[in-house]
Amino acid sequence: MFYLSQTFEKMKTLNLDEKIKREIIQSFGEAYKAFGLSKLMGHIVALMIFSPHPLSLDDICKQLKRSKGPVSQIIRRLRDKNLLRKVWVPGSRKDYYEAHPDIFENAFRNNFDLIKKNKKLAAELKQKAKKSDHEAISEILKRLDEMEKFYTVMVENFQDFLDKWNKLKAKYRS
Repeated sequence: MFYLSQTFEKMKTLNLDEKIKREIIQSFGEAYKAFGLSKLMGHIVALMIFSPHPLSLDDICKQLKRSKGPVSQIIRRLRDKNLLRKVWVPGSRKDYYEAHPDIFENAFRNNFDLIKKNKKLAAELKQKAKKSDHEAISEILKRLDEMEKFYTVMVENFQDFLDKWNKLKAKYRS
Protein backbone atom coordinates (compact mmCIF):
# COMPACT_ATOMS: atom_id res chain seq x y z
CA MET A 1 0.00 0.00 0.00
CA PHE A 2 2.85 2.37 0.87
CA TYR A 3 4.38 1.75 -2.57
CA LEU A 4 1.11 2.66 -4.31
CA SER A 5 0.81 5.97 -2.45
CA GLN A 6 4.43 6.84 -3.33
CA THR A 7 3.73 6.04 -6.97
CA PHE A 8 0.55 8.13 -6.90
CA GLU A 9 2.42 11.09 -5.34
CA LYS A 10 5.10 10.78 -8.02
CA MET A 11 2.45 10.77 -10.76
CA LYS A 12 0.80 13.88 -9.30
CA THR A 13 4.18 15.66 -9.31
CA LEU A 14 4.88 14.60 -12.88
CA ASN A 15 1.42 15.72 -13.96
CA LEU A 16 1.94 19.08 -12.24
CA ASP A 17 5.38 19.45 -13.87
CA GLU A 18 3.88 18.53 -17.25
CA LYS A 19 1.06 21.05 -16.77
CA ILE A 20 3.54 23.80 -15.88
CA LYS A 21 5.69 22.87 -18.86
CA ARG A 22 2.68 22.97 -21.22
CA GLU A 23 1.58 26.32 -19.80
CA ILE A 24 5.05 27.81 -20.27
CA ILE A 25 5.25 26.51 -23.84
CA GLN A 26 1.78 27.81 -24.65
CA SER A 27 2.50 31.22 -23.07
CA PHE A 28 5.74 31.65 -24.99
CA GLY A 29 3.94 30.73 -28.20
CA GLU A 30 1.33 33.41 -27.59
CA ALA A 31 3.98 35.98 -26.65
CA TYR A 32 6.00 35.29 -29.80
CA LYS A 33 2.83 35.51 -31.88
CA ALA A 34 2.02 38.90 -30.28
CA PHE A 35 5.43 40.13 -31.47
CA GLY A 36 4.69 38.97 -35.00
CA LEU A 37 6.84 35.87 -34.77
CA SER A 38 5.94 32.23 -35.15
CA LYS A 39 4.08 30.52 -32.31
CA LEU A 40 6.22 27.47 -32.99
CA MET A 41 9.34 29.57 -32.42
CA GLY A 42 8.00 30.54 -29.01
CA HIS A 43 7.17 26.90 -28.26
CA ILE A 44 10.70 25.81 -29.12
CA VAL A 45 12.31 28.58 -27.06
CA ALA A 46 10.14 27.69 -24.06
CA LEU A 47 10.88 23.98 -24.42
CA MET A 48 14.60 24.67 -24.52
CA ILE A 49 14.45 26.97 -21.49
CA PHE A 50 12.42 24.37 -19.60
CA SER A 51 14.70 21.47 -20.54
CA PRO A 52 17.46 20.67 -18.04
CA HIS A 53 19.49 18.88 -20.71
CA PRO A 54 20.18 19.25 -24.45
CA LEU A 55 17.54 18.00 -26.88
CA SER A 56 17.89 16.55 -30.37
CA LEU A 57 15.71 17.62 -33.28
CA ASP A 58 13.79 14.35 -32.84
CA ASP A 59 13.27 15.09 -29.13
CA ILE A 60 11.95 18.57 -29.88
CA CYS A 61 9.61 17.31 -32.60
CA LYS A 62 8.30 14.52 -30.39
CA GLN A 63 7.66 16.75 -27.38
CA LEU A 64 5.96 19.46 -29.44
CA LYS A 65 4.22 16.95 -31.72
CA ARG A 66 5.46 18.77 -34.82
CA SER A 67 7.19 17.67 -38.02
CA LYS A 68 10.92 18.03 -38.58
CA GLY A 69 10.84 20.54 -41.45
CA PRO A 70 9.43 23.61 -39.68
CA VAL A 71 11.18 22.75 -36.40
CA SER A 72 14.53 22.44 -38.18
CA GLN A 73 14.08 25.80 -39.93
CA ILE A 74 13.21 27.57 -36.71
CA ILE A 75 16.11 25.99 -34.84
CA ARG A 76 18.41 27.32 -37.55
CA ARG A 77 16.94 30.84 -37.13
CA LEU A 78 17.23 30.64 -33.35
CA ARG A 79 20.86 29.57 -33.67
CA ASP A 80 21.53 32.45 -36.08
CA LYS A 81 20.12 34.82 -33.44
CA ASN A 82 22.21 33.18 -30.68
CA LEU A 83 19.18 32.05 -28.73
CA LEU A 84 20.02 28.35 -29.08
CA ARG A 85 23.33 26.63 -29.54
CA LYS A 86 24.38 23.25 -30.82
CA VAL A 87 26.12 21.04 -28.26
CA TRP A 88 27.94 17.75 -28.40
CA VAL A 89 26.48 14.79 -26.52
CA PRO A 90 29.00 11.98 -25.96
CA GLY A 91 28.06 8.73 -27.65
CA SER A 92 25.57 10.29 -30.06
CA ARG A 93 25.97 11.33 -33.67
CA LYS A 94 22.82 13.46 -33.60
CA ASP A 95 22.87 17.21 -33.27
CA TYR A 96 21.70 18.40 -29.87
CA TYR A 97 20.61 21.88 -28.86
CA GLU A 98 20.24 23.87 -25.69
CA ALA A 99 19.22 27.38 -24.74
CA HIS A 100 22.16 29.75 -25.08
CA PRO A 101 23.43 30.77 -21.61
CA ASP A 102 22.78 34.41 -22.59
CA ILE A 103 19.44 33.75 -24.29
CA PHE A 104 17.63 36.71 -22.72
CA GLU A 105 20.47 39.15 -23.27
CA ASN A 106 20.87 37.97 -26.86
CA ALA A 107 17.14 38.39 -27.51
CA PHE A 108 17.44 41.93 -26.15
CA ARG A 109 20.52 42.60 -28.30
CA ASN A 110 18.65 41.36 -31.39
CA ASN A 111 15.92 43.89 -30.66
CA PHE A 112 18.54 46.56 -29.94
CA ASP A 113 20.08 45.96 -33.37
CA LEU A 114 16.68 46.60 -34.95
CA ILE A 115 16.32 49.84 -32.98
CA LYS A 116 19.76 51.00 -34.18
CA LYS A 117 18.79 50.17 -37.77
CA ASN A 118 15.60 52.21 -37.42
CA LYS A 119 17.59 55.17 -36.10
CA LYS A 120 20.00 54.92 -39.03
CA LEU A 121 17.09 54.58 -41.45
CA ALA A 122 15.48 57.75 -40.08
CA ALA A 123 18.72 59.71 -40.56
CA GLU A 124 19.18 58.40 -44.11
CA LEU A 125 15.58 59.14 -45.09
CA LYS A 126 15.83 62.61 -43.60
CA GLN A 127 18.88 63.37 -45.74
CA LYS A 128 17.12 62.13 -48.86
CA ALA A 129 13.96 64.07 -48.02
CA LYS A 130 15.92 67.31 -47.67
CA LYS A 131 16.73 67.06 -51.38
CA SER A 132 13.08 66.79 -52.34
CA ASP A 133 10.89 69.61 -53.58
CA HIS A 134 7.69 67.79 -52.63
CA GLU A 135 5.02 70.22 -51.42
CA ALA A 136 4.60 68.47 -48.03
CA ILE A 137 8.33 68.03 -47.42
CA SER A 138 8.37 70.14 -44.27
CA GLU A 139 5.79 67.86 -42.61
CA ILE A 140 7.67 64.76 -43.78
CA LEU A 141 10.93 66.18 -42.42
CA LYS A 142 9.29 66.87 -39.05
CA ARG A 143 8.11 63.27 -38.84
CA LEU A 144 11.50 61.89 -39.84
CA ASP A 145 13.20 64.18 -37.34
CA GLU A 146 10.87 62.92 -34.62
CA MET A 147 11.55 59.34 -35.69
CA GLU A 148 15.29 59.90 -35.47
CA LYS A 149 15.02 61.55 -32.04
CA PHE A 150 12.73 58.79 -30.79
CA TYR A 151 15.16 56.06 -31.80
CA THR A 152 18.12 58.05 -30.47
CA VAL A 153 16.51 58.08 -27.02
CA MET A 154 15.77 54.36 -27.34
CA VAL A 155 19.37 53.59 -28.30
CA GLU A 156 20.64 55.57 -25.30
CA ASN A 157 18.26 53.82 -22.92
CA PHE A 158 18.91 50.38 -24.35
CA GLN A 159 22.66 50.97 -23.99
CA ASP A 160 22.19 52.12 -20.39
CA PHE A 161 20.18 48.99 -19.73
CA LEU A 162 22.89 46.75 -21.21
CA ASP A 163 25.57 48.51 -19.16
CA LYS A 164 23.57 47.93 -15.96
CA TRP A 165 22.82 44.33 -16.95
CA ASN A 166 26.48 43.57 -17.65
CA LYS A 167 27.47 44.87 -14.17
CA LEU A 168 24.74 42.81 -12.52
CA LYS A 169 25.57 39.74 -14.60
CA ALA A 170 29.26 40.00 -13.67
CA LYS A 171 28.31 40.00 -9.97
CA TYR A 172 25.94 37.10 -10.01
CA ARG A 173 27.93 34.89 -12.38
CA SER A 174 31.17 35.21 -10.41
